[in-house]
Amino acid sequence: MQELGLAMPLALQGYYAILDVKGTSLDLPAALAHAGELLAAGPCCLQLRGKSLGPAQLCLLGHGLRSLCDRAGIPLCVNDRLDVALVVGADAVHLGQGDLTLAEARRVRAGRLAIGISTHDLAEARVAEAGGADYIGFGPIFPTRTKLDASPASGLGALRAVAATVHLPIVAIGGITLETAAAVAAAGACAAAVIAAVDEAPDRALAGQRIAAAFRA
Repeated sequence: MQELGLAMPLALQGYYAILDVKGTSLDLPAALAHAGELLAAGPCCLQLRGKSLGPAQLCLLGHGLRSLCDRAGIPLCVNDRLDVALVVGADAVHLGQGDLTLAEARRVRAGRLAIGISTHDLAEARVAEAGGADYIGFGPIFPTRTKLDASPASGLGALRAVAATVHLPIVAIGGITLETAAAVAAAGACAAAVIAAVDEAPDRALAGQRIAAAFRA
């Protein structure tokens, strides 16, 4: 896959890790330890998601993750917050349909960040591609417990349609398990963003490696 011209290039393939911090308080040592387990799997990217954390907490955690990712040689992405991504020196920002628009984000990033866009159907995927996104997230593929306001599951058929039409790296997300990752790869995704199936596994690093292996099969 062609790499993007960034300080730490994105080569989206296999396991896309997400550190999903719940609640409004931050236990920094616990969050960094969790991130270390995810990074031990060798993901193609680590995304910081903290929907309820304030900007100061996100920046504090983001700086810690930047150091961990640098040591591991793995790109860092920040979910939703372009300002935090720029402050902590992230390699990418991932924006939802209700966040800062892609056009606005492209004006602000000044070439310093890749931009990923969450999409839920073929129309949104086409708009993201036409607008200059560097990659898209697509889903939820299956019903998910991680995001309470998630859209209805798209299914593997919709993923195949997007993969056949859009010429961007596709990171599939939503309800993906160790058992279904191979089907997601076969449907055309470049990588799978997996939260629950990895976080709840007895060995998070091993679970992430199994996700990655599904894309090499």
